[in-house]
Amino acid sequence: MTARNEERWLLPAGIEEVLPAEAHIVEALRRELLDLYASWGYELVFPPFIDYLESLLTGTGQDLDLQTFKLTDHLTGRLLGIRADMTPQVARIDAHHLRRDTPTRLCYLGTVLHTQADGFASTRSPLQIGAEIYGHGGIASELEILRLIVLTLRTAGIADSYLDLGHVGIYRGLARQAELDAVQEHALFDALQRKAIPEITQLINTFGVTGAVADMLLALAELNGAAALTEAATVLRAAAAPVRAAVDELRQLAAELNRWHPEISVHYDLAELRGYHYKTGAVFAAFVPGWGLEVVRGGRYDDIGQVFGRARPAVGFSTDLKSLLQHGHGLAARYQLLPPITAPWSTDPALHAAIDQLRASGRRVIQALPGAVPETAQHEMQQLVLRDGRWEIQAVSTL
Repeated sequence: MTARNEERWLLPAGIEEVLPAEAHIVEALRRELLDLYASWGYELVFPPFIDYLESLLTGTGQDLDLQTFKLTDHLTGRLLGIRADMTPQVARIDAHHLRRDTPTRLCYLGTVLHTQADGFASTRSPLQIGAEIYGHGGIASELEILRLIVLTLRTAGIADSYLDLGHVGIYRGLARQAELDAVQEHALFDALQRKAIPEITQLINTFGVTGAVADMLLALAELNGAAALTEAATVLRAAAAPVRAAVDELRQLAAELNRWHPEISVHYDLAELRGYHYKTGAVFAAFVPGWGLEVVRGGRYDDIGQVFGRARPAVGFSTDLKSLLQHGHGLAARYQLLPPITAPWSTDPALHAAIDQLRASGRRVIQALPGAVPETAQHEMQQLVLRDGRWEIQAVSTL
């Protein structure tokens, strides 16, 4: 066997197979989550796995350019992309196909592909699941999404998570108040994400920003933690109206969330700006202790459907189903299958009637194949045996 043949079982880095035991749990969790979303009124959609590149890199997708695999369509010569995120596609469904005047709730699930693993998941092929509300711009829709995130984590067996809330309007408003141009705003944004205080100070000085707005921009990097909103009332007291409005909105959202879920630990990071280039309001993420990377991410991104012919407010979240499985507890026990039942190879109508009845009740029945190793040699299971003219279930001894 050549070296190349010996390596054919290898998979690309960040691409994994899901074997039967885990696949069963993933599928069971998928069904439970989609049923949960359906019970809240979310309609399931299936966007295509491959799409025109300009559609994938619209709105939220601009940040995903480097994460998107690209290829040429041999039929048209146009560039195609393999989706790295389904959010732009779902926005197109709302704006172009459904075109409703009422709020629209959509959910989705499917594999996305990344050129490299990001902070969201350790895989390059996440099994993305998420939910979006289109057509409502108030705190109520943001609260609904946050409540759905809490239920998603609980359904996945993650009980010790905490939420991290922020608002892109705070930094965006301060940047406008400081009269930063686009290049300066981006440079300072990058330093804020890294909490690089000396660099932030140097940039503020270089840009010629002085006075209260300079102090507020510098303080923004340290406005994080459980008390950040309380501290913001003092630290940002000289901020322009849009900044104060963003802080007030975040405070109202946190108060409503606490009313529904007082048991949830909530942190605030007013310099954490996930998706800053397309988010327009509140941003949020869920974390589990000891992991350090978000397991759920989401936020508000109004007008995402504008390029598809209809601008609508939008808020939603997404997560990786395989990542949820990695951090969940008790799923194997909750989704444990009953032992399979074997049946002999036979054309007896009574046997097949018994098999059909068992399968209809949800039991797994494996009919033996002629000449094959008996399934009972591989599993601890039960078998159908003919006793007194009736096919009955009998335990198979493993001794």
